[in-house]
Amino acid sequence: MRKYIRYLLVTVVFAFLGWIGNDYYRSRLNTSPNPISVIKSRPLEKYAVENLSKALIPSAPVSIEETLKENADYTSYLISFKFDPTFSGREEKKVTGLMNIPTGKGPFPLIVMFRGYVDQEQYQTGDGTRRAAEFFAEKGFITVAPDFLGYAGSDKEAGSIFESRFQTYTTTLTLINSVNSISAWDSKNIFLWGHSNGGQIALTVLEITETDYPTVLWAPVSKPFPYSILYYTDESDDRGKLIRRELSKFEEDYDVELFSLTNYLDRVNGPIQLHQGTIDDAVPTAWTDSLVDKLKELEIDVSYIKYPGADHNLNPSWSRAIENSMTFFKKHLN
Repeated sequence: MRKYIRYLLVTVVFAFLGWIGNDYYRSRLNTSPNPISVIKSRPLEKYAVENLSKALIPSAPVSIEETLKENADYTSYLISFKFDPTFSGREEKKVTGLMNIPTGKGPFPLIVMFRGYVDQEQYQTGDGTRRAAEFFAEKGFITVAPDFLGYAGSDKEAGSIFESRFQTYTTTLTLINSVNSISAWDSKNIFLWGHSNGGQIALTVLEITETDYPTVLWAPVSKPFPYSILYYTDESDDRGKLIRRELSKFEEDYDVELFSLTNYLDRVNGPIQLHQGTIDDAVPTAWTDSLVDKLKELEIDVSYIKYPGADHNLNPSWSRAIENSMTFFKKHLN
């Protein structure tokens, strides 16, 4: 009898230990990471400079929505085009912009223009480029300036502040690829003009496309990403808290070096003319000095004009700066 009881107890103990072990094993299975589940989606990788350079750039008809102004020298139009800013076959969005077409018998050369920062609530189509665009149009150049997503009559921008930034590149790439739909264009001359953050857009597009578009840059933002954003965070209502928080998340998943224009300057092929005011309080003169030095080291065709006592908008030397820009564009006409 004792023998039987002993055998029964041993059996029960082993059964209990087996149950405990099985339960522990199952719990480990449930808590161990599934290799497939830990692979993070990185949807913004497609906007890295190298990846955009390999992307299939769409084209879209540039449509005239409204005639805004007409005079003896040119006509101003509200334009729009639709495209998928993610380049992934998803929902198309509309981007509006301002186009000036010279009066007279064409065809005409074309300048794509990019503005600097303007508050979304105050922005109107053409702000930041209008004055320069009208000057160029008077001289016989078509000008096209996109508003970008989230501005004026354009559709809503992306939910991510960084994707919104990167989609200024896809907007620009699509627009340049769509100028064939502008019947007054001469089909051979495309120039770029950018001011402030618009200069950053122009430089990045030159790197992505590796094309030789002659380009004029006024006080361009040319520091590495994301420093080029963080530098201005004290101007935001929350002193940059949102941007820093979102940047921290971004850096967990992405290598910021892949998105920084300073790492791809060797891909720039076209001639560049740089303009900088010496009392610019938005883009330090040292930034443009450094950019010019790097471009010269890479043996890129660059000319640099400084305007003593001029501010971020090159006032009071605006007239001289716009004339110098016009001379540069005419020099590089085909």
